Amino acid sequence: MATVLSRALKLPGKKSPDLGEYDPLTQADSDESEDDLVLDLQQKNGGVKNGKSALGEAPEPDSDAEVAGAAKPHVSEGPTEGYPSEPLGGLEQKTTSSIVSYVRTSVFLLTLVISMVLVLVCAFLIPCPPRDLHSTWSRHLGPQGGGDLSPLQLADVNGDGLRDVLLSFVTSRNGSAVGVSRPPAVLVCLSGMNGSTLWSSPLPEEARDITCLNLMPGSVAGTICLVTGMHKMFSAFNATSGKAIWTLNPNYLSNGTLAAPGVVLPDVDEDGVRDLVVLAVGDSQPDVCFLLVSGRTGSPVGRPVKYNIVGEGNLIGPQVYITANGAVYILFGFGNIQAVALRDIFVQAQNRDSSPPSLQIEEPEWEKRRSINLSELIDIYSDGVELLQMVKAPDSNCSNLLITTGQALVLLRGQNLTPHWTLSLQGLHSQPTPGYFTDDQTLDFLLQLQDGVGMKKMMVVDGDSGSVIWNYTAPCHLKRTPTTSAVTSDQKSVFLFWAEGLPAAPSNSDVILGTEPPSLHHLYLLHPEFPSILLDLANATGTVTAAEVGINDLWKDAFYVTRTTGPSSKGHPAPLVVSKLSLRWALMEGQMVQLKETTPKIGRGELRRFLSRIKFVDSPLQV
Repeated sequence: MATVLSRALKLPGKKSPDLGEYDPLTQADSDESEDDLVLDLQQKNGGVKNGKSALGEAPEPDSDAEVAGAAKPHVSEGPTEGYPSEPLGGLEQKTTSSIVSYVRTSVFLLTLVISMVLVLVCAFLIPCPPRDLHSTWSRHLGPQGGGDLSPLQLADVNGDGLRDVLLSFVTSRNGSAVGVSRPPAVLVCLSGMNGSTLWSSPLPEEARDITCLNLMPGSVAGTICLVTGMHKMFSAFNATSGKAIWTLNPNYLSNGTLAAPGVVLPDVDEDGVRDLVVLAVGDSQPDVCFLLVSGRTGSPVGRPVKYNIVGEGNLIGPQVYITANGAVYILFGFGNIQAVALRDIFVQAQNRDSSPPSLQIEEPEWEKRRSINLSELIDIYSDGVELLQMVKAPDSNCSNLLITTGQALVLLRGQNLTPHWTLSLQGLHSQPTPGYFTDDQTLDFLLQLQDGVGMKKMMVVDGDSGSVIWNYTAPCHLKRTPTTSAVTSDQKSVFLFWAEGLPAAPSNSDVILGTEPPSLHHLYLLHPEFPSILLDLANATGTVTAAEVGINDLWKDAFYVTRTTGPSSKGHPAPLVVSKLSLRWALMEGQMVQLKETTPKIGRGELRRFLSRIKFVDSPLQV
C-alpha cells in the first residue's frame, strides 16, 4: 500500500530512483497500471454501486482527484499489501462463533454435572446386593426335649438372594416357666446371613419333614413350606411370614397315621396349583391309604384310596415318577418297590371312570409288569429294598432308579426297568450322595459303609459302570453321618463327609487310627482333581444329625449348614446348635491331609492356587 501511495503522490517529470531517467511513455503506462490497481482495490473493498463508492461518496469527474480520493481511505482502513482484505461482516461471524462455543461448553458442563449427580444418587439411594460378610456363624437354640428326627431345609424366604435355614425341633419342658404351657414342637427360620431368627411358629407335634417349594411354577407366587408331622399333622406355611396357610383336617386320617412326607403331584384338580398326596398306614401294616390333597386349600381331592400290600421291611416312598412319555406313577412298598398309576388313584378317589387328559398317558414297559391278581399294582423290585432314589439319566428327560438293598447297590433304567449295573456290597445303611467325580457328566455316588468296629469306608462308585473308582477307610465311631456334595463351575463336584481326626502325613499301615478322642469329628472335603488329598475344613464335638449345602449365586460360593446335638450332661437335655460355614473361605483355611504319596508331590502352594479358582454353581442333581 505504501508503494501505491508513493507512486500516486509523485509529481510529473520528477525522477524516481527506482525507475531511472524520466520517460513520458513509461510514466503514462505507470499511470494506467496505477489506475487499474486502485480500481481493483476498490472492487475488493466493495466496488462502486449506483455511482457511489463503497463509503457512500460520489466520485469526482477529474481522474487525478479520483485516484487521490480513492487512495485516501486505504491509508487508514485498507489491508496491507499481500494479505486478503477482511469483509465488513466478519465482526458478526466472530460474535456468532463465540456464542456457539459458549453454548457448547455450557451444555457439556451441564451434562457432566447431571451425570455426577445421578451417580451419587445411585450410590446412596439404591441398595447394593447384600454381601455374605459372615463366612461362618453358629447359633445355639437351647436344649431340645428329645425327638428322633432332624429335619433341615434351605430356602430364600426374605428375598435377599441368600438361602435361609428352616428346622424343627421338640421343645424342652424343663425350660418352661411355671404355669406357662409350651408347644410340643416349633418350626424356626434362621437368617442365612447371620443366623438371627426371622420367625418361628408352634407345631402341634414333632415334624418328620420340611419341604419348601413353589406350587405354582412360573408364577410370582411366594414359596411355601410343607411340614409333615409324625402322626397326623400336614400343613403349609408361608415361607416369608411363617403363618400357616392351611392344615389338613386330621379327621380324614382317622384310621391311620402319616407314614412318610407328603409328595408333590401335577395339578390333578385343574385349579392352576400343583396338588399333593400323603400316605397313611393303618394299625395293620398291609393296609395303606393314599389321600389326594389340594395344594390351594389343603382339602382332600376325593376320598381316601386303600391298598392291601404284601411285604416286610422298611417303608419305601411314596415317590412320584414321571416317565419320558409323561405317564405318572407313585412308587411305594415295604421292603419292596411297587407302583400304582396316579390315574388309578384319581379315578377311585373321585369315584368316576374318567380322568384328566394329563393322567391318561401310559408307559407300555411299565404296564407289562402289572400283577395278575392285583391289577392296579406294578411290581418293580422285590429283594430286601432299604432305600430308593431317583437319579437323573444322562441325555434323557426321565430318571433312573438307584436301589439300595442289604447286599447290593442296583441301578435300574427308568425307561424299561432293566438293571444297568449291580455292585455287591454290605454294610451300606445311608443314602448314597450323587455328584460328578468323572468327566463323563454321569452322576457318580459317594458311599459310606461300616467297616469293622469304629471304622468307616468311604467309597466313590462310577455311575456309568458301577465300578469303585475311589475308596478310603477312616476312623469313625458314629454309625451314620451326613454326606453331601456341591457342584463347581467346571461341572465337577466336591464331596463332604465326617470322620475322626486323620494324620497329616500318609501312614504305612492299612489301618488308620484316630488321632483325637472319638467325641471330636472333622469335616473332610474330597475333590476329583486331587484324589490323594483330603481337606480338613472344620470340626465338631457333638453329633452332626443333618447337613445341607446351599449356593450363593451372587458370590459363586457354597455354604455348609449343619444341625448338631451337643453332648448332654446327666439330667440335662442335649443342646441344639445350628452352624454355617462358607466353603470358599474354608478351602483357603483348611488343613491338607495327604492320603498317599504321589509323584510328583503336590505342594501346598499349587493346591491353594487351584482351590482359589473354584466357583460353585446351583445345579440341582434331580435325585
